[in-house]
Amino acid sequence: MTDPARVRRHAERVKELVASVLRTQVKDPRVGMITITDARITGDLRDATVFYTVLGDSAAQAGTAAALESAKGLLRSTVGKALGLRHSPTLTFVLDDVTEHAEHIDELLAAARASDAEVQRIAAGAHYAGDPQPYKLDDDADEDLDLDVDDEVVAGQDRR
Repeated sequence: MTDPARVRRHAERVKELVASVLRTQVKDPRVGMITITDARITGDLRDATVFYTVLGDSAAQAGTAAALESAKGLLRSTVGKALGLRHSPTLTFVLDDVTEHAEHIDELLAAARASDAEVQRIAAGAHYAGDPQPYKLDDDADEDLDLDVDDEVVAGQDRR
């Protein structure tokens, strides 16, 4: 088992290295407007997953995915040399569709706001089903419950 802090450091370093190599050394025209969003590495430091986003349509995303697959060897060797590990981690690239998830969440929030507004509109004209004061207040009953301590009879004996 390796230290979790070490794994996080290596994952952050993999993210930085892949972004740097893509910017400076990969000259593939299929690589579009790519952003490396995250990198995760397994505890044994053998497999790394790199998450990325691409600005553009599905054709740009497919082209960038193909370019990343073809540049995987260069990226892996550069990452392996820079990390100084015994085994270079294998790289897996995953398209991070954060924008689609954000749009979906925005749609859900808009639907929730609309339903809340509808509930508020219905509640504005609503009335209580029963009396405004459902509990009966009987002041006379409270006076009858007050007992005088001197008049109590305990087991047939008068306490005076």
